[in-house]
Amino acid sequence: MRPIDRLISIMATLRDPRHGCEWDREQTFGSIAPYTIEEAYEVADAIMRGDMVGLRDELGDLLLQTVFHARMAEEAGYFAFDDVARSIADKLQARHPHIFGSDTDAGPVSQRERWEMLKAGERAAKGVNGALDGVAQALPALMRAEKLQKRAARVGFDWPDASGPADKVREELDELWDAREDQRLEEAGDLLFAAVNLVRKMGVAPEDALRAANAKFERRFAAMEAMVRADARDFASLTLEEQDALWAEAKRSETAKPA
Repeated sequence: MRPIDRLISIMATLRDPRHGCEWDREQTFGSIAPYTIEEAYEVADAIMRGDMVGLRDELGDLLLQTVFHARMAEEAGYFAFDDVARSIADKLQARHPHIFGSDTDAGPVSQRERWEMLKAGERAAKGVNGALDGVAQALPALMRAEKLQKRAARVGFDWPDASGPADKVREELDELWDAREDQRLEEAGDLLFAAVNLVRKMGVAPEDALRAANAKFERRFAAMEAMVRADARDFASLTLEEQDALWAEAKRSETAKPA
């Protein structure tokens, strides 16, 4: 038995109404969805850490989510795992006619144009006609902001260069600073959206940039805590000035390390 067939069989057994696992039987698409998102992030984390053994295991966890959803769909009469695999296989072949069809002489530019045309055709076939339609609501807000902006840019709604977004960030910062308390949520959102637009326009993936900043903050904060422990002091009891001095030291130490 192929491993994938074994996995599908195991899931069917776990979902068996009489002999299956109580927890697995109780799950629904909605209850499993958060686990699906979590597993996707754990795959990304293993990749970032260069952990190939971990990546293998996390990919298995993510595959389980697909099998789980497909099993529930099969029980409800919607579709089965083979339909899922067939759907993505058909989509890949349809989106690459220069590989799987007769149009094998197209250059890279026309291939990109064809890709967008095919995706636009797929959206239209689903009744999705607006430029921003179909951007998943469940995406992290930062990633969704970037996708919305990229979609708008495809139809020409975009700054010609980064100076426009930079001015917009300054404008939104001033508006947030001057906002009443009941306006801060909206103005803060406008500032973050403008910052995403600026970063995107400068050729940087916002999600990657913020992830790197998070990692840097964690690294430097941990170094600060280590320095405090070495002096047998309590971090929380330090003044802000003392903590700021520790941050500067952690930053200097990190910068001084050889590449």
